[in-house]
Amino acid sequence: MAELPTLTKRKLQAEVIGPIYREMAAELGEEKAKAILDRAIRKAAIAEGKRLAGSDQTSMRSFIDLFALWTADNALEIKVLQATDEVFDFDVTRCRYAETYRDMGLGSIGHLLSCNRDGTFCQGYDPKISLERKQTIMEGAPCCTFRYRYKTP
Repeated sequence: MAELPTLTKRKLQAEVIGPIYREMAAELGEEKAKAILDRAIRKAAIAEGKRLAGSDQTSMRSFIDLFALWTADNALEIKVLQATDEVFDFDVTRCRYAETYRDMGLGSIGHLLSCNRDGTFCQGYDPKISLERKQTIMEGAPCCTFRYRYKTP
């Protein structure tokens, strides 16, 4: 079965998660509800990384190839700065994930629903890949700074 574009998946997930989050926040408080959501989403991101890695040999190149899923349907406008076997640096200049969550009234948890997945996904896909990101559009910056590195032994 073909993989759904990630923006479509995230919107469908948010339609279910949003009401659950609101109930948790009302019952437990926002801080606890966000912490629970954060843990659950991070675990899901690791599992998704493992699923997409499968039994294949992973690398920075195979990781870069996955970006077609995240950018499908013009979900992200990116400016690639460097893409090699060890480095994948780019800036996101438009994020439809952030726009979608804001439109759904979920802007305050959008970083939990999407941004926190980015580096955590690597733990499941290939732990030799790490992410450093100093800012995101989701949290009000003008662009997202993605700096992926592949650690070689």
